[in-house]
Amino acid sequence: MAAASSSQCPTSSGSECNRRPAAAVDERKRKRMESNRESARRSRMRKQKQVADLLGQVSELQNANGQIAQGIDATTQKYVEIESANNVLRAQLMELTDRLRSLNSVLQVVEVVSGLAIDIPEIPDPLMEPWQLPCPIQQPIRASADMLQF
Repeated sequence: MAAASSSQCPTSSGSECNRRPAAAVDERKRKRMESNRESARRSRMRKQKQVADLLGQVSELQNANGQIAQGIDATTQKYVEIESANNVLRAQLMELTDRLRSLNSVLQVVEVVSGLAIDIPEIPDPLMEPWQLPCPIQQPIRASADMLQF
């Protein structure tokens, strides 16, 4: 056995032979630790980049969301304006229909009294039956007096 140990370690000192493998182990341990540190550093860098990318996406999505919300607000405002204008037109339609009915009844009286044949225009069906309009009234008509000025 002594021959085997002396063949591995040519010097006469046994403590020197024990230091070489320990030094090699220490060197491997140091290299592994350094490699692990570098790997951890790369991992942290990747995570930082991922976080930065995700924050960028969050910012882009928030901007897109804000633009969509503005578009919705603008569309809602236009809808309210158009709905209001439609309500005014419906009120005007009802008023004009009533006027036309009144004028037709006056013409009928004049026709009966004078004995002359007067061409009395007929009121179109949609005006006579507003509940059958192609666009039904979904809400009560809200109009103010100043909206009906011509």
